[in-house]
Amino acid sequence: MSFGNTNKRKIINDPVYGFIPITNEIIFDIIEHPYFQRLRRIKQLGLTHLVYPGALHTRFHHSLGATFLMGKAIAELRAKGHDIDSEEELGVLAAILLHDIGHGPFSHALEYSIGDGIHHEEISKLFISYFNQLHDNKLSMAVDIFNDQYKKNFLHKLVSSQLDMDRIDYLKRDSFFTGVSEGTINSERLINMLDVIDDDLVIQAKGIYSAEKFITARRLMYWQVYLHKTVLASEYTLMHILKRAKELSREGRKLFSTPALAYFLKNDIDANTFKTKAEALINFAKLDDFDVLTSLKVWVNDGDKVLSMLSNSIINRRLFKIEMQKENFSEDYIQGIKEKTIKKFGLTEEEVNYFVLQDTTSNHAYKQGVDTINILYKDGTVHDISETSDDLNISLLSNPVTKHFLCYPKEIMIDY
Repeated sequence: MSFGNTNKRKIINDPVYGFIPITNEIIFDIIEHPYFQRLRRIKQLGLTHLVYPGALHTRFHHSLGATFLMGKAIAELRAKGHDIDSEEELGVLAAILLHDIGHGPFSHALEYSIGDGIHHEEISKLFISYFNQLHDNKLSMAVDIFNDQYKKNFLHKLVSSQLDMDRIDYLKRDSFFTGVSEGTINSERLINMLDVIDDDLVIQAKGIYSAEKFITARRLMYWQVYLHKTVLASEYTLMHILKRAKELSREGRKLFSTPALAYFLKNDIDANTFKTKAEALINFAKLDDFDVLTSLKVWVNDGDKVLSMLSNSIINRRLFKIEMQKENFSEDYIQGIKEKTIKKFGLTEEEVNYFVLQDTTSNHAYKQGVDTINILYKDGTVHDISETSDDLNISLLSNPVTKHFLCYPKEIMIDY
């Protein structure tokens, strides 16, 4: 199925890798489909551009980049004597191309506010099944690879693991667009060092330093970009905006929103809804950043004080202050902030919970013992990188880091 273009061999100019060739007709048709084109309208890093102005690249960029890297990885493994036939190649290329298609606008804000337990991985599975039916089951292998049900496990690991094409691309791409050079990795070197032993993806020993750099870069990018405190404050504010909008909509309030967003505001949507009601996936496929941002622009002037103030904080970058620490914030401290917020803005006890936000965030730079990054040595032995690295930080990076945070309007601090 093609959308108005008979020439299915294309070259796309990518700012990170240069020219990306599209040579497979089915891959071309997937890219041309409206469901995939929607990814052009979803920023890869959500609200991160409020901190790093260059972070305006999209999930469309990232999906193409990851697919390009997958092509490189397939060529590398074939050159080392591993059999990957044309059907498997199509399967793994389609799986990585569609790995993020289940993301909604501002992914986590949507998953945890207007939906109940909606995870993008599960929605991606539904979209991949849709594309498989659309192409007369020619993508059945892509479905199996994505779901880790194909006999060659290493193909799934190329799509989803601690050293997959997804992570390699997003680290390199996000570093490029944010300008955070600490996240730069050598993607070419990593792919050139790939090998397969006993159906498991490994890195040749001479590539261990590149793998170490990859893990370190991932840690730096998480705390400096993905979990940057101002980004967290923005995302949690957006989550509460959508939560408030849903609350008002469910109460029967006539609230401006696009049709696609209105569907999710007015209905209780959970993971099972997507499996049982076709309209849920259809409406989700119409939903992108523009639906949310257009609604927020109007909500700035809404009569509901909570919705108006919170929307203004995002649209006009009047972001909340955020405090982060290793320990819990005391109840007395939190209550003190709430009381000042109530007094400052004339809020009720219920409304203040939209303005004083607390939670925890955590990250593993490397999960030891879980889907490990294995190093292949010349004697044929394979070891977890955390056991063999001479960089002591690898073991330390295996430990989860958890931080507590508290967000509230900056005006409260002015009154201290």
